[in-house]
Amino acid sequence: MKFFGTIFIFLFFISCKKDVAKINYGEYPAEVGKIIANNCATAGCHNGISYLSSGGLNLQSWASMFGGSNNGSAIIPYNSKFSTLCFYINTYSDLGIQNLPTMPLNKQPLTKEQVTLINNWIEAGAPDLNGNVMWANNAKRKKFYATNQGCDVVTVFDAETQLPMRYINVGTKGNIESPHQIKVSPDGQYWYVNFINNNILQKYRCSDDAFVGNIPLSPLAAGTSTVDDANNWNTMIITNDGKKAFCVSYQNSGKVACVDLENRKLLYFIGGFVNPHGIALNTDNTKIYITAQSGNYITEFDTAFNNYNRYSLQNGILDGNFGTFDIGVHDIIQSPNANEFAITCQNTNDMRIFNTQTNLVTSIVPTGIFPQEIVYSPTFNNYYISCTNDSVSFLKSYGVITKVNASNFVATKLACGYQPHGIAVDESKKQLYVLSRNINTSGPLPHHSGYCGGRNGFVNFIDLNTFAILPKKYELSVDPYFIVPRP
Repeated sequence: MKFFGTIFIFLFFISCKKDVAKINYGEYPAEVGKIIANNCATAGCHNGISYLSSGGLNLQSWASMFGGSNNGSAIIPYNSKFSTLCFYINTYSDLGIQNLPTMPLNKQPLTKEQVTLINNWIEAGAPDLNGNVMWANNAKRKKFYATNQGCDVVTVFDAETQLPMRYINVGTKGNIESPHQIKVSPDGQYWYVNFINNNILQKYRCSDDAFVGNIPLSPLAAGTSTVDDANNWNTMIITNDGKKAFCVSYQNSGKVACVDLENRKLLYFIGGFVNPHGIALNTDNTKIYITAQSGNYITEFDTAFNNYNRYSLQNGILDGNFGTFDIGVHDIIQSPNANEFAITCQNTNDMRIFNTQTNLVTSIVPTGIFPQEIVYSPTFNNYYISCTNDSVSFLKSYGVITKVNASNFVATKLACGYQPHGIAVDESKKQLYVLSRNINTSGPLPHHSGYCGGRNGFVNFIDLNTFAILPKKYELSVDPYFIVPRP
């Protein structure tokens, strides 16, 4: 009986022992959540009640944190250098950027160990309590990709929230290579980026934005020559089957390269161009059309680079480069009519429709000043054109978006952003992304410091139903330049 009595007493104490409950800090990992709960998500600051008066950033929970702030995403998974929350909690010069006001506001700054812990957590993906990483649960996620010329990064937007979700480091040299244009393969599986200061094309997977490999754009990059024969790679076009790309080197001795995207090889490399810029393919991919930014013509090539023709965009006047009739032929895209292209001319401030059957310009539509990029929306049957240097159309503005109806060519202008350049249509949300370069010192003062130096740019959004600017505007890295959707 004594033995059974001992067991009874032991079981009694075991059954009476209370489990120690673990505190759930809004689904943050415990150590991170404790710092945020005690210093950030407090009354009058970034909690669920007062966050609207605190920059719109709600740190009450891990999920609410990824709702972003008035200036975009405060946390970028895997990248503390572009996570603005880190800038404001940091008071240690060896831990990166320090921004004012120091957070937590009017309280003791976080210790170096606490700042380091949060930085390391973000570098690991900023996972929640269960190890989930935001925006990592859908390989087919709709996204938008934007180059930042001043920082050698590509900003990745989540199409649903329209917030920056990743910053992907690109390039190979370690110095500023200026990623210029970005394209996504027609099947949405890969994205490609070229550079002003490197003669390669880089390939990444869209599913996880992982690097795949480099593609040479010149004999030097391919290892078949020691001559630095090309640079300043500006534009590209991908064939309908996603197997090849044609890329343009914008310089006085301009080049065009054809590359095998699947096997990452240089196929053709030709010269003979003066400041070539925009490039487009015809519907069946048998011909390419290249604009001359210092002339008044476009060049038509067959895609095997055997034959070419030059056609004036001033009907009958074929002028040499830098001549009297230099109209600055910039961007070119296929129009809804398979036999036509829409072309922007930055020196004459217009868009021109070129017919490939007659080889004549059939319409000239005035735009804002210095028209650059042009996109088309099949939903609205409109062209949208970024006019980067327009300070005349509207008071106290610098840059407009011109909308052109593709049927009657009626044009409407809207002041948007500061030095707008890259534009992309979100057909599902019926909105237009507008990237503002903001490289002039007279432009809007960035809200926070940029990791790469220089002036941060912005992204604005236009409601295409009303052709009106939406109130949200997010700050990006330095010189956001070109943007494209993942289909």
